[in-house]
Formats: sequence, C-alpha cells, structure tokens
Amino acid sequence: MLRVISFNANGIRSAHRKGFFDWFATQEADLLCMQEVRAWRSQLDGTILNPPGYRSWFHEAGRKGYSGVAIYSRVEPDRVIEGLGWEAFDAEGRYLQLDFGNLSVASIYLPSGSSGEARQAAKFEFLERFTPRLRAMRASGREWILCGDFNIAHREIDLKNWRSNQKNSGFLPEERAWMDHLFGELGYVDAFRVVNREPDQYTWWSNRGRARENNVGWRIDYQVITPALEGRVRAASIHTQGRFSDHAPLTLDYDLTLRTGPERDAAVQAVSR
Repeated sequence: MLRVISFNANGIRSAHRKGFFDWFATQEADLLCMQEVRAWRSQLDGTILNPPGYRSWFHEAGRKGYSGVAIYSRVEPDRVIEGLGWEAFDAEGRYLQLDFGNLSVASIYLPSGSSGEARQAAKFEFLERFTPRLRAMRASGREWILCGDFNIAHREIDLKNWRSNQKNSGFLPEERAWMDHLFGELGYVDAFRVVNREPDQYTWWSNRGRARENNVGWRIDYQVITPALEGRVRAASIHTQGRFSDHAPLTLDYDLTLRTGPERDAAVQAVSR
C-alpha cells in the first residue's frame, strides 16, 4: 500500500512548532508533498529536513519566507525535477517532481488570486500554461499523482458558502471551468472523490471568525491522478483534529508499492495494463 500525504503548511517552521512532524511520524506515509513551505533549506535543521526514515527535496522560492514546495520520501527517486521551466513561476517555487519507475509524484502550489487583480491575472496565466503541460504528461504514458493546493474549489459541494463566493477568487466561473476541463477532457481524476462523495469535506478554513470551529471551509487541496490509478485508490482522509496550518493534511492510500530497481518498474508499470 502506498500512502501519500499532501499538506499546505503555511510555513514549515510554524507547522513544526504546532506538532505537524510529531503527527507525521505516526502516519506510516511513503510520501509527503508539502506546499507553501516558506523557508529555504539553509534555514531548516535536521529534524525538519530529514525526519527519521525520509529524505527531502525542496523547490525554494527566490524570496525568503514565500511560497516553496517540498517532497519527503522513504524511497530514493530515479529523478528529481524542480520547476516547470517558466521563469516567473519557478522563481516562486511552485513545482517539484519525483520519478519512481513509471510513476511521477509532484507537489504543486498554484497561485492565489485573492490579493488582487494582478495576482488573479497571474493565476489565469498559470492555468493557461499548465493545460498543455498536463496534456503532455498524459501523453507521456507515465502515471501521475499531482498533490497540491490548487486554490480552486471545483464544485458547490466543495465549499460551504458557495452562493456568496461565486465572484471571489477560488470559485470564479473561469476557474471552475478549468477544473471541469482537468477532470473532463484532460482525463485526470480527483482521487479524494473516488472514495468520498460526502459534503462538508474541507481542507482550508479562513482565520476570520470561527470558520474552522463551524466547518465553514473550502476543499482546495487535491491529489489529482491519471485514470489507471483510479481503481487503485483505497482510502482518503482529511486530518482535522490537529491545527498545524490553516489547511489540513490530505491522505490517500493507493494499492501500489514503490520498489527499487527493475522490481519497481515492473510494479508501477503493471498499474497501466
């Protein structure tokens, strides 16, 4: 069984102080994909860099204390790819990919447009440029698990107050249409919804008022997978007990095992048959 956790830390050092890595040590995860790390490797100590049994890789933002993604893995990857080759977005540390045989796992942090028109325009630019990349990823024949904060709630079921948020970033018609395209024509699958179609399943809550206590949230964190992996999804959970961030960790279990060498390739390629 392959256990993958995706988590927007809103500051890895802050999440660490709030007990995230203590919780993570009990989860028996194979991979942890983090977003909004907001730290450079040089600012972190050994406990955060490499928890017992794991190695870590980071794609840092050029600006201190901003954005950044990371992946922790029990298994040594065949290849590590930092960035998408887009200078402006790579400078913000938004994409990190680890390859294991025929399986690629990525940590992705899509821009937020909530701070104003300029950032919303940047978000739309990212979505436009990411679409052909997603199509090429499907065409590569590889299997993909794309973990991250997409900063978009897809459907009405994915946020509490959908009526009042239809003109707000994160639930704009254009953003939702892009998600329709992602899970439609592009053929990707929302892994969480494979096994959980219940309402009131959120991964982010505003710090205003008592949003978290009242579960007035948004589901904007995803594990997006290729269709061959859909039948391999076994369980999904959102950890809401610990408050490590304004986001909650999203955990998916897949009927898949990462192995080393030729055995790894055979195990992963079997998924595609």
